Amino acid sequence: MNTLILYASKHGAAREIARRIAESMNGAALHDLKQAGLPPLARFDCVIIGSSLYAGMIRKEAKEYLTQNADALGEKRLGLFLCGMDGGREKEYFEGNFSPDILASAKSAAFLGGIFDPKKAGAAGRLIMKAAAGQSGYADTIDDGKIKGFAEVMGA
Repeated sequence: MNTLILYASKHGAAREIARRIAESMNGAALHDLKQAGLPPLARFDCVIIGSSLYAGMIRKEAKEYLTQNADALGEKRLGLFLCGMDGGREKEYFEGNFSPDILASAKSAAFLGGIFDPKKAGAAGRLIMKAAAGQSGYADTIDDGKIKGFAEVMGA
């Protein structure tokens, strides 16, 4: 099965999760949604799209890609992943960011953890994380077990 993994990342957590998924799915093509020259969907049987969350919202480039390619994605083996620090609101995040049609066509939708690096966050990001999550230092909640399970479902 030809697999395309697309990701939208601000500080690198979604990129890292996408990389780990690709490693688990030998031979998957990996692309940043911010980069030009994305391969045509017609070449792939399986498409995985992931994004980091900010204030509960996926990145603009992920939202635009999903909107522009909704029909074609509905014909693929589709996987969705989100990354962030608040996995307790997973259902809310998926329903708030993806159309019911995209969610219904997804073989798997998973919240896979995240990374908070205060050195990359900037002053506003550090303030928000401290107020919202009580987080002020470096934290990595990426769940390799969930990544492996997600990759197995998508590759099956």
